Amino acid sequence: MTDYRELAGSFGSVASEYDRARPTYPEELFDELERLAGRPLKGARVLDVGAGTGIATRLLAARGAAVVAVEPNDGMGAQFLASSPGLPLVRGSGDDLPFHDGSADVVTYAQAFHWTHPERSIPEAVRVLRPGGALATFWNVKDGAVPWVRAMGERLAVALPGTYHAYGAVNEITGHLAPFGLRIGTAVLRWERRVTVDHVITDLTSRSYLAALDPERRGALLAVEREALLAQFPDGWVVEPYVLDLTVAITPG
Repeated sequence: MTDYRELAGSFGSVASEYDRARPTYPEELFDELERLAGRPLKGARVLDVGAGTGIATRLLAARGAAVVAVEPNDGMGAQFLASSPGLPLVRGSGDDLPFHDGSADVVTYAQAFHWTHPERSIPEAVRVLRPGGALATFWNVKDGAVPWVRAMGERLAVALPGTYHAYGAVNEITGHLAPFGLRIGTAVLRWERRVTVDHVITDLTSRSYLAALDPERRGALLAVEREALLAQFPDGWVVEPYVLDLTVAITPG
C-alpha cells in the first residue's frame, strides 16, 4: 500500500484548484476549539502547520489570532502568499518546527496532521507550546452515510487501490496522543455547502490521490465522476455534507 505521505509533493501543481475549491470551515469549529482549549483565539499566538493555501489561516486571523502559517510545499506557499496578503508564512514542517520552545499558545493542523510522522510532530508541538497550550487537529470529511458520497468513495477506492483507502482514518489521532500525558477533548460537527458540479470536480482535482496521476488517467477518472454527479444532480448543483472532526490536546500546566 502506498504511504500517503509520499503524495504530499503533488499539491504544488494543484495549489490554485485547492484554494478555489476546497471546503472552508464553519464558525462553530472555532467556537468549539476555544471551548476545548479553554481560551479565546483572539490575541493567541497560533502556528497553523501545514497551512497549504491559507484557508484555515485566514479564518484564524479573522478570529483575532496572531497566526503564523507553516508550510513545506513551494507551490502551496506561493499560492498562500497570493491568497493571504499580510499574513506571515514560514517554510517548515510539523516534524521539525522552526520555532523556539514555549513560543506558541495554540498549534493547529487543518486537514494536515496525517502528512506528518506523529512520533516526531507531536513532541515538536508540545515543545513549542507554552504550559497549558493547545494542539488542535481537524478534518473536513464528506459524510459517507449519504448515498452519493458513499458511491463516489467506492468508485475511487476501486480505481485507486492502496491510495484512496489511505485516507480512511486520518482523523483518528487520539491513539498517537496518549503517550504524551495531554488532556484531550473532541467534538464532531456536521455542516454542508451548496456548490456546482464543476466545483466538486475542481475539488477532486486538488486531492493528492488524483493530482499525483498522469493527466490522461486523471482526466478519465474525473470524467466518470462528472457523469455520475450530473446523473444525481441534473440541475448542476450539489449539496455536499461534511463531518468535521476536531481534537484538542492540552499540555500540562
